[in-house]
Amino acid sequence: MKHLTRAARLLGRGVTTLLLAVVTVACVAYIAPSLFGFERYVITGGSMSGTFEKGSIAFERPVPVADLAVGDVITYLPPADSGVSTLVTHRITQIEPGEGGARIFTTQGDANPDPDPWQFSLLSGTQPVVEQTVPHVGYVFMALAERETRMLVIGVPAGLIALVALTDLGRALRRPEDDDAPAPLTPTAGTPATKAGARALPAAVGGRHALT
Repeated sequence: MKHLTRAARLLGRGVTTLLLAVVTVACVAYIAPSLFGFERYVITGGSMSGTFEKGSIAFERPVPVADLAVGDVITYLPPADSGVSTLVTHRITQIEPGEGGARIFTTQGDANPDPDPWQFSLLSGTQPVVEQTVPHVGYVFMALAERETRMLVIGVPAGLIALVALTDLGRALRRPEDDDAPAPLTPTAGTPATKAGARALPAAVGGRHALT
């Protein structure tokens, strides 16, 4: 039982340390960008493979739409009639003038053979442009988006901690009984043990008692 408890405690500490490290990285990746004026996006597809991969986090800084240029990689929502309802992170391949001074953009994924089958204009005054990406960290956010993963991440460490706590509690409850048991009597070093009521006799010298 002691070996099982020790193994559970070590496993619990290891899992807890690993989770703390992962959560710390995720929190830094989630909070830090906003402190420096960046926006954070998780790359969930492979259309930009070769430039950055699925599971990366893209850090993007908003820039004026008027300053966008061919070659910039932007994250945007395609037009409603495109059939795409999720954000897309692609490279600007063409900019054309539109009505009322608007700019019409064409984009393409670096790993795609053809441009996206739609054109669009940007209504807002600014647009996030990719400045830096970090590989793999996005998988943490993708995993935590799943309910089963969140339950596993929370449940396993909680179960291990509860097991260790119950074991320690049981051990603490048994200790008072052990402490109440009388300690065995042992002779003190340098003191001879004699029976109760016995008297020490003087040593005999020459058949007589040597009195001192």
